Amino acid sequence: MGRCDTHGQDSSYFSGWEEYERNPYHPSLNPSGIIQMGLAENQRVSLTLSKNVQLSFDLLEKWLANNPDACAFCRNGKSIFRELALFQDYRGLPALKKVLAKFMEEIRGNKVSFDPNKIVLTAGATSANEILVFCIANPGEALLVPTPYYPGYDRDLKWRTGIQIVPIQCSSSNNFSITKSAMEEAYQLAQKSHVKVKGILITNPSNPLGTTLSAEELNHLINFAVSKNIHILSDRIYSGSVFQSPSFISITEAIECRKKELDGTGIAESAHVVYSLSKDLGLPGFRIGLLYSADEKIVEAATKMSSFGLISSQTQYLLTNILSDKKFARYFTRENKRRIQMQRKILATGLEKAGILCLSSNAGLFCWLDMRHHLIEDTYEAEEVLWKELLYKVGLNVSPGSSCHCNEPGWCRVCFANMSENTLKLSIQRIEAFVKSAVFTPRGVIV
Repeated sequence: MGRCDTHGQDSSYFSGWEEYERNPYHPSLNPSGIIQMGLAENQRVSLTLSKNVQLSFDLLEKWLANNPDACAFCRNGKSIFRELALFQDYRGLPALKKVLAKFMEEIRGNKVSFDPNKIVLTAGATSANEILVFCIANPGEALLVPTPYYPGYDRDLKWRTGIQIVPIQCSSSNNFSITKSAMEEAYQLAQKSHVKVKGILITNPSNPLGTTLSAEELNHLINFAVSKNIHILSDRIYSGSVFQSPSFISITEAIECRKKELDGTGIAESAHVVYSLSKDLGLPGFRIGLLYSADEKIVEAATKMSSFGLISSQTQYLLTNILSDKKFARYFTRENKRRIQMQRKILATGLEKAGILCLSSNAGLFCWLDMRHHLIEDTYEAEEVLWKELLYKVGLNVSPGSSCHCNEPGWCRVCFANMSENTLKLSIQRIEAFVKSAVFTPRGVIV
């Protein structure tokens, strides 16, 4: 049984998915169905094949066609199926750890290095986050998490570990930047409730904002963590999907830049990274995740815990071969970023014409929409009314800001990379029609 009373599945984030599954849009079979804009995946719907294909899946298919040994589980033309089918070391294939370390370095322009021996392989980032929480916190203790944050954290981080999430309240007045005062306020709130804070969890790039943390924000986080003697957990699963400036700065890079100043503080060993190939390579079904830590005790404990959710040897072998082709990996990353940027531009431009603005962003597979002027009143109840209108009448499943714990009603996350260009344009048309048919009042809009 889980330690937390709720699993998080009662969130509008998940209920929107359920409604979509009952009435999914299809260009010919169900043209009036709900379009899924709540799924942050690098995929699109192929109108010719009538099935899901990743935004850059053609690049991977071409590589597989040119490298048949990899998907046939052969080495130098000879089958190694039996070798891969037998029981493997639960620590994972050393070759995969090596190419993953190099891939993460490439994403950062080789500004930082990663030791393969400090990588723990996990079945996706969800598993990595939970294992990391188990390693650093006890039931009843807490993590500080800046808002708005990924709705799945209420499930992934809390349900089995029994920890609490204390929100760091961020505001649209400064584009939801993380401030020193907001961190201190959250920490003091936990102290007053007699809750021990064990760390700060950040998503960088941010889900749902689609922004990267600035050097100033990262330094505030580092200074705060050092002063409170707590951990920093950095979920960076969108780090290879930064498509325009400002560039991505990782927590490891920020610490490395202040190496002499921070020497002796222990922060290098207290900052941990979670990554996966679900978003940047568009392979969520392969369940390739990892956590990286310079703390030997955490690596040792996390490695043992990872044995409960291993990655298949066949999957490890295939991904090792793909990432070992550095020329292809670089080309894929570059081209994938270009395609993501194009898709985002279509959405943002279309919404702007409809009078709806997005938060300025540079990463990820989604936009953070400002729908505050469409609320009947400035309440979460009014936001829920608007969300239901979008879901049931307009036929769009978006993630309302309340599901992301945003402290300002009227924001929502809209994903754009999990559909074809035609479907994305249809989504924009539906929103435009909704806006035109709405009746405005001094306090908002009556639909």
